[in-house]
Amino acid sequence: MYEMVKGGNVELAALSDNVDAVIVSLGWASPTGEGDADVSVLLLGADGKVRSDADFHFYNNPSAADGSVHLLGKQPAGEGSEDRISFDLTAVPAGVERIVIAASRYEGALFSELDDLRVTLSDASGEPLLRFATDDADSVSALIFGELYRRGEGWKFRAVGQGYATGLAGLATDFGVDIEDDAADEPAAPVMPEDDGKPDMKEAKGAATVAEQEPPAPLPAVPSPRQHAENAEPKKVTARPRTAKKKVTLPKAVKKSLAENESWKAARLFPVTALKSDREREMRATSVLLSVMAQVPEFGRRLTAAFGAPAGRMETFTEVSLPHGDTPRRPDGVIRVERGGKLWTALVETKTNGNPLKPDQVQVYVDIAARRGYEAVITLSNDVALEGSPLVDVKIDRRRKHKVALWHLSWAEVAHQAQLLIRHEGVGNSAHAWLLQELLHYLRHDNSGCHGFQNMGAAWVPVRRGIDDETLCQGDPRALEVVESWERLIRHICLGLGGEIGQKVLPVQRARRGSDPGARRARMADQLCREGRLQAELRIEGTPGVLAVAADLRTGKLRASVEIPAPEQGYPLTRAKRLIRRLAEAPADLHVETLVDGGMGGPRGTLERLRPEPGDLLPKNGSQITGFRLSLFKGMGSSRGNTESGFIRSVETLVHRFYDTVVVHLDRSVTRRTAPARQVPTK
Repeated sequence: MYEMVKGGNVELAALSDNVDAVIVSLGWASPTGEGDADVSVLLLGADGKVRSDADFHFYNNPSAADGSVHLLGKQPAGEGSEDRISFDLTAVPAGVERIVIAASRYEGALFSELDDLRVTLSDASGEPLLRFATDDADSVSALIFGELYRRGEGWKFRAVGQGYATGLAGLATDFGVDIEDDAADEPAAPVMPEDDGKPDMKEAKGAATVAEQEPPAPLPAVPSPRQHAENAEPKKVTARPRTAKKKVTLPKAVKKSLAENESWKAARLFPVTALKSDREREMRATSVLLSVMAQVPEFGRRLTAAFGAPAGRMETFTEVSLPHGDTPRRPDGVIRVERGGKLWTALVETKTNGNPLKPDQVQVYVDIAARRGYEAVITLSNDVALEGSPLVDVKIDRRRKHKVALWHLSWAEVAHQAQLLIRHEGVGNSAHAWLLQELLHYLRHDNSGCHGFQNMGAAWVPVRRGIDDETLCQGDPRALEVVESWERLIRHICLGLGGEIGQKVLPVQRARRGSDPGARRARMADQLCREGRLQAELRIEGTPGVLAVAADLRTGKLRASVEIPAPEQGYPLTRAKRLIRRLAEAPADLHVETLVDGGMGGPRGTLERLRPEPGDLLPKNGSQITGFRLSLFKGMGSSRGNTESGFIRSVETLVHRFYDTVVVHLDRSVTRRTAPARQVPTK
């Protein structure tokens, strides 16, 4: 992978032959686990400005109608998180000369508070091509990581690393986007390094030689801030950027049924009652998913963009026969996307229930795809892939010129994306919304076998017994298996909760910069052997603090908790009363603990006891209150699977109950100093 320096530029075609579609990942690490940022993309014309506000893609406008840009969202990385963006460079309009890739922080947060700021670019096969890390972000709230720009018939990438103290508003305004905030008029004038017309790449392994002589054509610098005349009329505020079509979402309230009694069941497009075997479940699930992907472009594009597929006409097939030696092979499905006369093809291998993927079977499909020039093999199961720990270990022949990407998709991720579209973001028409609703109903049915992560594995019971009788020793490989299963469970819960509430929910991974995920899991396994506990943290967008989840295998108890800072204004008793009022709808068994200076725990009690006497939360020695810890407890399930009494169901139930009854009532504005909200661009 080519390491870039600030101001450097490189031709993409010199790094790979497969750059019609690329994925750009912006990453960072947070020492506290709470730091985050939002990515944004600006498509600029020859004048260095957006053609319209629709060329500005951010959290309220994540996709381009032509498929050229698609914000894929965040995913956990070894030392923090990464926000990925898919670009179909063949679909970028001819009038767009540059694509600026940036990120911004909000509520007064700065990039200097984050570590390991980096941008990576991968080709359509998922192969990383280049990386740029910046260590001098300083005290800025918006940062341009890099840009893609045209040079002749191809595209180049420039490493920028320039910041904006005025945040998202200042950055967007300078590129011609109208902003609903006066802060957009504050000065900010970073200058983009100009392209000298010569590539800065000295050497790239396996890359073609870049021409030494390239006609100098410096690109425009970042435009300086707009200067408003003293008597200028105030700008009229218009609506936020929207897609061309009105979005349709399903109503939250269920219509009254016309059935005579509750025993009548509504007719379903995808029936599940006749499924009797695993093979039937795999065939039905594959056909249902692929047909909906082909008929609902928003949904199909959302799933395939993460795999480097272009935006185009999609067709899907099942039970396709492909030659392989003396015995033809039949993958569960095939996805084909056509754009500009070119085909992108992926083979699909599906598993349902707790059935694992078979490495030898997947290896065969990878070999077939390589011989036939297909781009990808997609595995689909209830398991969740972990960074640095592939579900299926296959051999990729690096000697082949054509590369095949191996991707994994969890059924939980499929349900998550469907729920985001029909409940929160909307789709093109009501028929598409209905199809997604039918898909979601099918996936959630007990007989479909597509429930997401549902088994803690064979090591779960022996490890629990070893903890009970104190015979589990550090270094036991079964402890590491349990830790990996726990991490998969947490990611599964994040997908489910994020789909329900329409917010980003990610596991927090507090690790040293550049640390290996395997080493982090090994430390957690040692902790499990010593203390008998599993721990995790979830960061939920728009909520104060992080949601901590702990499973104490010695006592058989689960705990969900959140720490919130105390309000900075008011007397101590006023702060306590304000907190109790905010928790009016919380369960009576909620535990509330006062946090005081020095990190020591203060008074504590259940909400049932504290409601009539909020003063019981005040420290008797007059110590300064720094915050409060809110906790809910639940008994741990006994079985390893996702049954009513199972461990997985118990953790899911506790996290969802804690969010619905406690966290949702905690407003940042109540617990933190007043800070400006995110600056939302408008047309």
